Amino acid sequence: MKRSKSKVVIRAVCITLAAVILLAVSYLLYVVFSYYRVEDNLSLDITDKTGDIAPTNQALSLITYNIGFGAYSADYSFFMDGGTHSRALSKQAVVDNTSGAIGAVLKENPDFVLFQEVDIKGTRSYSVNQTELIADAIPHFDSVFAQNYDSPYFLYPFNEPIGANRSGIMTFSRFNISASTRKSLPIEQSLYKYLDLDRAYSVSTVDVEGSKKLVLYNVHLSAYTSDGSIADEQLKMLCEDMAAEYAKGNYVIAAGDFNKDMLGDSSKYFKRTEGEFTWAKAFDNTLLPDVITSYSGSNAPSCRNADSAYRGDGTDFVLSVDGILASDNVGVKECNTLDLQFAYSDHNPVKFEFILKSK
Repeated sequence: MKRSKSKVVIRAVCITLAAVILLAVSYLLYVVFSYYRVEDNLSLDITDKTGDIAPTNQALSLITYNIGFGAYSADYSFFMDGGTHSRALSKQAVVDNTSGAIGAVLKENPDFVLFQEVDIKGTRSYSVNQTELIADAIPHFDSVFAQNYDSPYFLYPFNEPIGANRSGIMTFSRFNISASTRKSLPIEQSLYKYLDLDRAYSVSTVDVEGSKKLVLYNVHLSAYTSDGSIADEQLKMLCEDMAAEYAKGNYVIAAGDFNKDMLGDSSKYFKRTEGEFTWAKAFDNTLLPDVITSYSGSNAPSCRNADSAYRGDGTDFVLSVDGILASDNVGVKECNTLDLQFAYSDHNPVKFEFILKSK
């Protein structure tokens, strides 16, 4: 009788283990086969709201802002940065943070706005369509959305899975956008690609008085990579593209989250704790063509490591990873970070003031 009971127990354990293994293998296959990259050189739909032409030799402004899918209020920490959460604190928090970010941008009355980490639908952002919230608040601008990635449902962390998320970058222009394209960036081919997912930048052509065009790049380079070299490969591709457009006689501006220290060593400008992160390495200006210069705000940091709530007492790891690349036919007046104390995102917006030189 005891031997019979033992056999029953052993059989039950074996069946349970087999079921667990089958479920694990099935899930891994689901993740692998659900992964895809959006086609390269994809023509993007433009929401056409204006026919105005951008002027030359007049003051213009651009704001770039990674809004962190509406999750990162100042009291938020993210698990991939060493913090606690994988999702926003609530659906209302997503709405409030997104609305706050939009309000801070509109207060500056910019001519161009480039957002990153904008969710269309995501577990992490409680299925709030941020593109609609933003578009409704900026109704008179032309706009373009480019998808970065559409991830399968990730079960990790087990207590609060980050889930499935579709996210991208969004560009707004006070002036007519005549064409826009999504260009796929190089990514890691190891297992890290399932963490960093797909990557791309958008290229929007803005009409300018005279014969030239303004070619505007919205950029969000890779962060969670194994060695950080992929971001350099992505930057090289971007620069080659920008140089080709400049050679045609156009103005070229790239703005966004470069996931590199745009100031070279932000610790020279901001009191902070130290840390080692692949996304916090110095931006390599030697990769830029001679006709292109990088800019960022040194008055305040544009990014914080979200390993904890923001303290603001010099014990946070902060730096400037958000900035602008501009060709030498763009006259630069000023580039500053809007110091919002990370109220709505783990990033602060960066404002770039410039003119398009006619000669």
